[in-house]
Amino acid sequence: MDTPSLQLGKFSLGVGDRFAHQAKAQLQACVNAAALGVTVIPVWNKSNREHTVVGSSPSTVRAAADEAVRRLGWKCPYHVDADHINLASVDRYLASSDFFTVDVASGIGQRSDSIGAFIAHHPELVGRLEIPGIEQPLTTTTEAVAAIASKYLYAAQEASRIYRHMAGARPDRPFITEVSMDETDAPQTPLELLVILAALADERIPLQTIAPKFTGRFNKGVDYVGDILQFEKEFSDDLAVIAHAVRQYGLPPNLKLSVHSGSDKFSIYGPIRRALRKTGAGVHVKTAGTTWLEELIGLAEAGGAGLGIAKEVYVEAYAHRAELCEPYAAVIDIRPDRLPLPSQVQSWSAAEYTAALRHDPSNPAYNRDLRQLLHVGYKIAAKMGARYLTMLDECEEPISRNVTYNLFERHICPLFLAER
Repeated sequence: MDTPSLQLGKFSLGVGDRFAHQAKAQLQACVNAAALGVTVIPVWNKSNREHTVVGSSPSTVRAAADEAVRRLGWKCPYHVDADHINLASVDRYLASSDFFTVDVASGIGQRSDSIGAFIAHHPELVGRLEIPGIEQPLTTTTEAVAAIASKYLYAAQEASRIYRHMAGARPDRPFITEVSMDETDAPQTPLELLVILAALADERIPLQTIAPKFTGRFNKGVDYVGDILQFEKEFSDDLAVIAHAVRQYGLPPNLKLSVHSGSDKFSIYGPIRRALRKTGAGVHVKTAGTTWLEELIGLAEAGGAGLGIAKEVYVEAYAHRAELCEPYAAVIDIRPDRLPLPSQVQSWSAAEYTAALRHDPSNPAYNRDLRQLLHVGYKIAAKMGARYLTMLDECEEPISRNVTYNLFERHICPLFLAER
């Protein structure tokens, strides 16, 4: 397998920016980490759905990232991610992105006509598999491997079609490839992940990150919900499978796990950090929507018109909550009875608004249902257009302060710098 000339660093953070105003504040968090001796590579990501809602284009993400790098004098690598693309959406990203998250959710469960050939090509997957780092050997059968291939082989082949299209469209411009396999009904077992990686290796995709589905709930904007010990075991087992697959199938040596919807998953940062230090592995963590919520917190802290527009976003989000939540139904859990009434929010002070929204479970005023609704409510701000963007400029100081603090102190430090 050809190793790509553009390589993703060991630790990387996917930083989303709905309205392309916080790139400098986001990068400052990485600058702070670098000053303490840890390089965390920023990867600005924005999905096609977000571009459609906001009315932006991939080039605006590149422009914001480039300008932040210029202003802060960042000398390390940085990337721009075409987030969750497929054959229908990838072309608009080809000119501005150098990282592509290939989403093959629609191919999971579709049956490939190559299952027999795949099994014949991989006799090593059948029988007793001893994988360093996993306590018990995996015992497999031809039927078990065939069942996994019937679920994931077509998706791997679809990833290949997307990758070949990208490679053909930009033959002289290397890029980083991630494959997302997390949009499925159940967490992948170590054997399933191994079969997926074998299939992707067969397709000669120079894969640098893989996003499996983990146990538990990764709801947007709130902490992990699930068995933390089970997550820690799964994460460690997945690291072991990746290391084994790199040796067995010639995948890129820097291949690493990608944790989607990784923002605000504070409960699992400790297990991730321990696993990384034990194994020497890297990780990519996507923290997309948390910056948008820090914008609202900064607006509220500014008081006056900033607080007014933050309240307006909630009032409108509450009124349109059904349509806002529908596209995100699989990744939010909102109890409508725990949402404050708009009239109540309208009477709040800046401190009351931020206490309800800021992700601090130790604060009795924190409201995870409100936080999730506002997380998916960025469409309301998008409809405000220039009025909202102007307010971001006017309230830049409290917003940027909150964005940097959140990414550095609450994400980067517990993941990579907990012992500082």
